[in-house]
Amino acid sequence: MNQNRRIVWLTGIWILLLTGYGRAPLIAQQNSPKAEQGWRQLFNGKDLNGWKHVGKGKMVVDKGLIRGQGGLGLLYWTKEKFGNCTIRVVYRMHKENSNAGVFIRIPIEPREEWMPVHYGYEVQIDNHPETSDEDEYHYTGTLYSLTKPLAKPGKPGPQWNTLEITLDGPRTIVYVNGVKVTDYREGSPVPARKFDFEPYRGLRPDSGYIGLQNHGDHDVVYFKEVAVKPIAKK
Repeated sequence: MNQNRRIVWLTGIWILLLTGYGRAPLIAQQNSPKAEQGWRQLFNGKDLNGWKHVGKGKMVVDKGLIRGQGGLGLLYWTKEKFGNCTIRVVYRMHKENSNAGVFIRIPIEPREEWMPVHYGYEVQIDNHPETSDEDEYHYTGTLYSLTKPLAKPGKPGPQWNTLEITLDGPRTIVYVNGVKVTDYREGSPVPARKFDFEPYRGLRPDSGYIGLQNHGDHDVVYFKEVAVKPIAKK
């Protein structure tokens, strides 16, 4: 190889390295902090591939965020059930306070919006349940109408909040912004139903489908991350 061709060849290799062409981006992605921590993203930030909506209204991707239009409905992940894992959901309310929820332990794929309410659990998103004549058993991070909050760390809109929901066999643990709000084990005492829209009482399965509630046009919540990580085997 003469000197001029060698210079051109080396220059080309250097450009490929600088632009990240070839395998370099994949290596960087595999070594990213989130990948190293074991988190698997269920929302790609572009579309709702792998998700399905049931009930009234719909969920859309708006500037890289999931949000509802109309409702009451549920957007659920269709590809698998989840158990023995931590689910991380990052969200913010459109208004100072808005209503939504993250559903867990849904035993079968839902065909309408009320089935997940009565046969799964809703991890509530609502910092002011008293405005709807509801009590603190309906506060952000509780299992809706079933558990009393251990703390009330929810941030008002438009600040971002992080929910971390751990499903550990029959135990459900919920942290909101790093503060524990719920620690519930199947079969623990719960209050009687106060409203007909509250879930039926009873045991839920160790694993199930998960979903995001679309509460209605008056209660818009934006979701920017839904991720799952298995918990360590004991």
